[in-house]
Amino acid sequence: MNDPRGKYAGTVTVGTKGQIVIPKEARELLGIRAGDTLLLLADAERGVAIPPKDAVDALRSRIFGGGET
Repeated sequence: MNDPRGKYAGTVTVGTKGQIVIPKEARELLGIRAGDTLLLLADAERGVAIPPKDAVDALRSRIFGGGET
């Protein structure tokens, strides 16, 4: 798709086991690599979000004071 710089929009299909594949373009944009652990947030009214790793790391630092867990 021809998306604005730093953005991605596309569709995915949920498989029979409830799995989705994150498209290559989105993985490259967000720096997602095989073996990475992602945080999935879900809200019945607002849908699903998978925040970027930097956002999760920043939240973890705020909660735990910047130390590794």
